[in-house]
Amino acid sequence: MFISQQRRKENVAEYLLYMWQIEDIIRANNFSIEEIEKNLISVYELSDKQRHDYVEWFDNLINMMRAENVISQGHLQINNNVLIKLTDLHNQLIKSDKFPTYVAEYYRTLPIIVELRAKSGQHKSGEIETCFNALYGLMMLRLNKKEVSPETLIAFNQISKFVATLAAYFKKDEEKPLFDNDDEK
Repeated sequence: MFISQQRRKENVAEYLLYMWQIEDIIRANNFSIEEIEKNLISVYELSDKQRHDYVEWFDNLINMMRAENVISQGHLQINNNVLIKLTDLHNQLIKSDKFPTYVAEYYRTLPIIVELRAKSGQHKSGEIETCFNALYGLMMLRLNKKEVSPETLIAFNQISKFVATLAAYFKKDEEKPLFDNDDEK
């Protein structure tokens, strides 16, 4: 099973961040399947079938990124669709009186979201997208061994907790819909 499939099944938030990283890996390898094979796929001990499957998967993603014109920035529609589903679920959860734990996490995180949007100028981004952009940015800082202030870490821990709560509800919703009637939507 591909890492992406496993992450999608277990934790949609990790899946989305992973897929954004894959998009950046493709960009860093100049949309070249040969470079991806050399720099990434060849590092792992894979059977011929596994190697073939990974090459095909990356090649399909490369073609999709080109077709959707997300060459230098942006995300594939399949990834945007996940974000849309998460946002839709978030909106349902905060409107419902059945999920006070989620609503409480949201309101603990909201001031951080507002501050991030003000600092980044991403006023058009939704709240959930802002959270994912922040988590992805932190992940990139850590990968590049950049220092992160304690205050920033506290804020990002809250965002992470909020997103993890949303991901847990997303998984529950996929297993058994949380909202059965139309008045909850």
